[in-house]
Amino acid sequence: MRRLMLTVTAVLLGAGLCGAQETPTEREAAREIVKQIQETGKSLNVPQLVGKLTAADKGREEVLARVKQLWQSELQPMSDWITQHPEIGFQETQAVEKLTAYLKAHDFEVTANVAGMPTAFVAKYKRGTPGPNLGVILEYDALRGTQGAFHGDQHSAQGPVGMAAAIAMAEFLTRTHTPGTVTVYGTPGEEMMPPEAKTAMWEAGIFQGADILVRSHSSIRTSRSAAGFGTCCLNIDGVHYTFYGAPAHQMTSWNGRNALEAVIKLFNNIDSIRSNLRPETRIQGVITEGGAAPNVVPDKTSADFYIRYPDAIYLEQVTAWVNDAARAAALATGTKVKIDHYGRDRDGISLATLEELSFAYMKQFGATGIDPEPGKPKGFEETGSVSSKIPGVGISAKSSNFTNHTYEMEKDAVAEVGHQGFLIDAQTMAAVLHDFATHAELREAVKSEFTRIQALFGDYQSALKKAYPRPEIAEPK
Repeated sequence: MRRLMLTVTAVLLGAGLCGAQETPTEREAAREIVKQIQETGKSLNVPQLVGKLTAADKGREEVLARVKQLWQSELQPMSDWITQHPEIGFQETQAVEKLTAYLKAHDFEVTANVAGMPTAFVAKYKRGTPGPNLGVILEYDALRGTQGAFHGDQHSAQGPVGMAAAIAMAEFLTRTHTPGTVTVYGTPGEEMMPPEAKTAMWEAGIFQGADILVRSHSSIRTSRSAAGFGTCCLNIDGVHYTFYGAPAHQMTSWNGRNALEAVIKLFNNIDSIRSNLRPETRIQGVITEGGAAPNVVPDKTSADFYIRYPDAIYLEQVTAWVNDAARAAALATGTKVKIDHYGRDRDGISLATLEELSFAYMKQFGATGIDPEPGKPKGFEETGSVSSKIPGVGISAKSSNFTNHTYEMEKDAVAEVGHQGFLIDAQTMAAVLHDFATHAELREAVKSEFTRIQALFGDYQSALKKAYPRPEIAEPK
């Protein structure tokens, strides 16, 4: 245990400001806020807490054995089946049917169609008692691909993995008369907006009452996050641009206005501004509608964009610039443009208490591909909305030899590397939930750290506003 404590201490101290935020600008502008976040972790003595919690525990060993039994007997085959029958976001009817049927068979009461989404659900343990409410997030949507839906992000496993942890912990609570309950949240469409399922569920009050939330996600490395503000895939604005022109025969195209030229010019305009954008900016778009026939001037075209930056402050400037690029494209082509801001992902909160605890367990359970240093801070779910309001952790043990969103990662979901990584994910989730339910010390530390970091977010945003001045451009004379 002493060796583990020394290792965790060295990692926490060695990371310094390097792992604190994602960009040099964020780290410098928010230096004082970052120091306060790090001081919070030190004041809670996270290494000592982790060392104490991960010591041998008979009750936890029983939970882990049950997780392994559930996974190997029934849930691994279910994961494989969902992998082989992919369904894109908000259409995951077969996956949801399997997941909810299994939960019902294990004493969970399921409420379907929550927050107005047919494939979103909540399952509450029927035999729970007053005490900590342990929340588990399940995902199950496939990626949209040119060859059809595919599980290149291994969401097919996240439902069975989460259920193994949830059921094993629910049974433990009843068997040992430990106060508490378990709630499972089925969240569709992780790869799609709108709607952002978790945000919509949060706004509908679905997550209210959860004391902790855990989830898993595929990865090519076993890792954990530093404490602070951030997101897995940058802050995102989802924006849809629709151009309207006038149809005409292509042989007399001067009688029309070409909306396809407008959408092409939008892409060209964006390329022309890239050199003036901060290097961490990502602007990614596809043409979703380009016209109907080559002999008719296209009178309506559309493009869908994800505009990304590590924080929301500079992202606001980037999105405004892209909107102007769309308006300029419309002016240049004599068309009109409709701009639809249909979704957004924002910073979440990561906690040293839960990140270091889960990382220690993943290593203890035999995870491979270990990243020794903490990565950038990121909320435990991609929208940021829930992880900025409720403390939690995302578990990422290595489950593939290939990067995310690839056909190779999908194949690994049904291979040994996937099966082993998923079992470690499930065991780690269960271990963290067990400790949270049975150790008031952990609950108090998580609450204290989360409350302190949450209170710093306004100061963090204010500091970043000063770091991104807009250049003054003189009026022409």
